[in-house]
Amino acid sequence: MAAIRLVCLAIVLVLGVGHALDFSKAKDVPVLVKTLKNLNRGPPQQVVTKRANVQEKWITQKLDNFDDSNTETYQMRYLINDEFQTDGSPIFIYLGGEWTIEQSMVSAGHWYDMAQEHKGVLVYTEHRYYGESIPTTTMSTENLQYLHVKQALADVAHFITTLKSENAQLANSKVVLAGGSYSATMVVWFKRLYPDLVVGGWASSAPLLAKVDFTEYKEVVGRAFLELGGQQCYNRIQNGIAELESLFANKRGAEARAMLRLCNSFDDQNDLDLWSLFGSISNVFSGIAQYQSGNDINDYCDYLLSFRDDATAIANLVYWAWGVPSCIDATYASTVEYYLWGVENFDAGRPWYYQTCNEYGWYQSSGSRNQPFGTKFPATLYTTLCGDVFNSRYGNEYISNNVAQTNVDFGGMEPGVENVYMTHGALDPWNPMGHGVAEGATLIANASHCSDFGSIRSTDSAEMRASKEKLAELMREWLA
Repeated sequence: MAAIRLVCLAIVLVLGVGHALDFSKAKDVPVLVKTLKNLNRGPPQQVVTKRANVQEKWITQKLDNFDDSNTETYQMRYLINDEFQTDGSPIFIYLGGEWTIEQSMVSAGHWYDMAQEHKGVLVYTEHRYYGESIPTTTMSTENLQYLHVKQALADVAHFITTLKSENAQLANSKVVLAGGSYSATMVVWFKRLYPDLVVGGWASSAPLLAKVDFTEYKEVVGRAFLELGGQQCYNRIQNGIAELESLFANKRGAEARAMLRLCNSFDDQNDLDLWSLFGSISNVFSGIAQYQSGNDINDYCDYLLSFRDDATAIANLVYWAWGVPSCIDATYASTVEYYLWGVENFDAGRPWYYQTCNEYGWYQSSGSRNQPFGTKFPATLYTTLCGDVFNSRYGNEYISNNVAQTNVDFGGMEPGVENVYMTHGALDPWNPMGHGVAEGATLIANASHCSDFGSIRSTDSAEMRASKEKLAELMREWLA
């Protein structure tokens, strides 16, 4: 049984959960892109136990919400479940982020349960440039100028006013929002910009502070392996990666390349190739930690500790996690090529990467010594990639200025909002960029990223159940 579970976990690592499309069939995906996609997938799909009548609908949105002279429009997709609708039903909107929306988020889970209690209408909006809500004919850098969180928030504002104006039963309805990860950030920022349109919101795992060099992320990933997998597992990761780094540094690159099954195109004398490789290795562990539940980390640690030496253990785990290809394409050039391929071939990886360069940073680097993943993936890897993929103006200064402007626009750690319930997993690598207990957020012990969307159930920890019940009580107050 343990072996079967590990195989299933490996499939999750390779393909992720919550994606409607597997782009790897269309074009070979370099491992850096593959691992970054895995870290930016949608919230866990909910287990649907009964059929809900979810309808797919479309709304006309302006291409540029802030330029009256631009009359271009696009069609934004949304899903709606009106099975509980009655006169005056509250509107429960789950905001889509950098992923394709799907029916389970409005068919099951805690959000659905609360909507049922209040006879609410459930809606799931799709973010511009993701899923099927594509406003432009290509994803060129010029066309991506209309991809910005301010545009996406304005889309949501227009959606709310339109939905209420076109449905007599909902004309005076109260609106509540929910989101996970980036879309949780959107919940907070929507309440800041459009406080009168919603009475409250739930933000699960919301990063609030934009930051170029996000060193804290890998620290929390390491802590998750230490606390849930034990010191021996942590040491194996740290020592194995250090040994691989040492092989490359001491002219034993051929040995390391063979161990890692790297394609012949890999150049271990090229810093960008080495950074891409070690960034991808660390991201395998990040994916495990970010979405861990139950005994996930223990199972992976058991696998790592089944090998005789540290480096072999790391090499085998990442090869498995990357899908067991004939050879591993970890070159920096292939990553650039893939993102450029995404100009004409729509792929969710390119628009989100653009948003990191243009708004947030959040580059999960090896800049801290308090993590076990080595020293070979500085934030410079990611900022260099911005310039090579989008435009030469995306240098360090330009990216840093963009990130600073985001914090000015939205208040960073002080967004100044009311009636937004923020939750984080205590072992979520994103939580250092969000509110903690001191700021009124709830940290759920041993939980990770976007882990609290499921219905209240007997298997919930005491902390998880308490958080869900607190949210349900807040919802009753906001909708009273």
